[in-house]
Amino acid sequence: METRTPIRSIAVLGAGTMGRGIAQVAAMAGYAVRLYDLNEEILDRAMKHIETTLDGGIRRGKVTEEEKKATLSAIEPTADFRHAVADADLVIEAAPEKLALKQEIFRSLDRSCPSETILATNTSSLSVKEIAEATRRPQAVLGMHFFNPPHIMKLVEVVRHDETAPEVVEVVLDVARRMKKEPIVVRDFPGFATSRLGVALGLEAMRMVEQGVASVEDIDRAMELGYNHPMGPLRLGDLVGLDVRLHIAEYLYEKLGSEVFRPPEILKRMVREGKLGKKTGQGFYRWEET
Repeated sequence: METRTPIRSIAVLGAGTMGRGIAQVAAMAGYAVRLYDLNEEILDRAMKHIETTLDGGIRRGKVTEEEKKATLSAIEPTADFRHAVADADLVIEAAPEKLALKQEIFRSLDRSCPSETILATNTSSLSVKEIAEATRRPQAVLGMHFFNPPHIMKLVEVVRHDETAPEVVEVVLDVARRMKKEPIVVRDFPGFATSRLGVALGLEAMRMVEQGVASVEDIDRAMELGYNHPMGPLRLGDLVGLDVRLHIAEYLYEKLGSEVFRPPEILKRMVREGKLGKKTGQGFYRWEET
């Protein structure tokens, strides 16, 4: 098996909710991080959000002032794509869930990164193989699916496709563990393990609301108290974004052909009305601005 040098530097592409969280946990693990986004304002907001999150950790006794300073100093925000990835040992892409967009990003990464750079996508459901086919190094491409919020959620889904090299999987498992995450390895298949199960549960909860089985609050409480879920499926859908939920459901329905994933009318209607969850202040719940 090929021996790879240890990962020292990580580039994170996309400074939205997931990207900034991944950058934070990577920096807290001691990696040199470049956080890339086209939009300077989004980068500024991301760095402020990371600082606020670290301050919250200090108040709860989870983070020290020294750790906060070290984390912030380890993250370099940049709007220069080539600079962000030029000498990265690992790139983690956290762009929106659009296959064509991710393929274009990976084509650019293939041209811009050193040949030994590992390329990971944070996709929650798209085909890693189809993303890898945009490169000349499919053996170095895999999924590294974090969960929101990345600084709290322990799971990382490491997704291997048929051509992913075993040593690449091992390197990424080591990175996840250094980030204090608990990784699992899954085969590249629509929805992987978590999205397939989570979306199925969420869509069925929405159908129960449509059918008047119980209130939104009581359906969520049923899963929290009856199955020990930390959060009910409808509240979770609001946090993820109902537009994101709809997009993934449509993708899984197309790929798997199962009625389980047919998007319910209530979800399609809410997305049409702009009720996307926490990010718009209204979904299955009302959300106050934070």
